[in-house]
Amino acid sequence: MKLDVIKLDGGKAGVIELPEDIFGLEPRADILHRVVRWQRNKAQQGTHKVKTRSETSYSGKKIYRQKGTGGARHGDRNAPIFRHGGIYKGPVPRSHAHDLPKKFRKLGLKHALSAKAKAGELVVIEAAEAEGKTSALAKQVKELGWKRALIIDGAEVNDGFARAARNIEGLDILPSIGANVYDILRRDMLVLTKAGVEALEARLK
Repeated sequence: MKLDVIKLDGGKAGVIELPEDIFGLEPRADILHRVVRWQRNKAQQGTHKVKTRSETSYSGKKIYRQKGTGGARHGDRNAPIFRHGGIYKGPVPRSHAHDLPKKFRKLGLKHALSAKAKAGELVVIEAAEAEGKTSALAKQVKELGWKRALIIDGAEVNDGFARAARNIEGLDILPSIGANVYDILRRDMLVLTKAGVEALEARLK
């Protein structure tokens, strides 16, 4: 598939040929869902914790005598049955991550790129370069109509552009190695530089 290449000032900079096996697939929601779920579970902290009966602060002394009270036989106020007692089988710190094959992750990234291309939310720019002036870049972004955009550059992000984009709300920039399904799908517009397209082709071939 062919797509026009533009400059940050809105001018045209030629045409680029995008490979069909990366940008021309029919997006599958089930594949995207599995990859996003894998990403979010891997990012989850898993630091939730409750106290068991061995960790609560009551005394371990027997509450009352064994016989003659007419009540049940208890020996410890830390038991889960009592208020402020230890929690039975509560959450403990753990990892929520699960495995997902590399081939499937790669396939998910291809489907995410194809989904943006099919929806008309993919833009290719010649280069992401700036002098570090946020006001100038913000004006260009506004004129281009990018409200919530993710920009994916080549192997490295231009320092001046990164500084200029840092304080612009809704604008994220990543190197090609950081491209991922979740960040691509959560933004309204995906912007690739020519270097970014080449790097993604090399990564996904």
